[in-house]
Amino acid sequence: MPATWITNHLGALRILAVVAPLAVCGLVYLLGGLIAPSGAALLLVLLVVGAAATGDRWTGILAGLAGAAGFDFFLTSPYLDLHIANSEDLQLAVLLLLVGLAVSELALWGGRQRAVASERAGYIEGVLAIADLAAAGASRTVTADAVADRIRRVLGVEAVGFVPGPPASESAVLDRDGRLHLAGLVLDVATDGLPTDRFTAVPVDLPDATTGHFRITSAASLVRVSAEQLRVVVLLADQFSAAAQRSR
Repeated sequence: MPATWITNHLGALRILAVVAPLAVCGLVYLLGGLIAPSGAALLLVLLVVGAAATGDRWTGILAGLAGAAGFDFFLTSPYLDLHIANSEDLQLAVLLLLVGLAVSELALWGGRQRAVASERAGYIEGVLAIADLAAAGASRTVTADAVADRIRRVLGVEAVGFVPGPPASESAVLDRDGRLHLAGLVLDVATDGLPTDRFTAVPVDLPDATTGHFRITSAASLVRVSAEQLRVVVLLADQFSAAAQRSR
């Protein structure tokens, strides 16, 4: 189920996660014993798993709670009562809830893994695009603008531009090891984010032993970035440096 569809219909999904298990339990009760409690429990497991597979934690939890409550109220002795006299029925009710929780967490984990894989694929695509641009003989200005745009998208910052010359002394500087330094200290950008009160600079070696840098602006909001994102930025800057050396 597409993530955007789930997000747009989240309220309806949560209501359905509660209503469907209760309705199934009520229907089984009205059938008067034609379906055994164990068979009804398996049907409820399917409903709970389906709700939890949406990847929304609360949808899975609500389905598990509704399934356990419906099973307890309609299908265990004493009937139409939330008390459970049989220990095996109690175990089934608890398992329904646990299934909802477990499948929800698995779906969330899978969603996070897909997001990470998609993000990494985007990084690789960006690096290859810059390499293709340089190989096609694009000018330094065009390549610099393309690299700056890629860095902006990788980090999610407001602006990035190429500036000839070394970084200003008050700038935070991204080293080749992917760590951000400021006044001799390594900044914890994953927790504290990129500096908002100064520029972040990514130095670039240019022909004739000159230097330049990509100047990153992140003053509008706190931007937390990972070590992997910073390494991608270094790689993009290296692509520009190599292109500049080739075009010399």
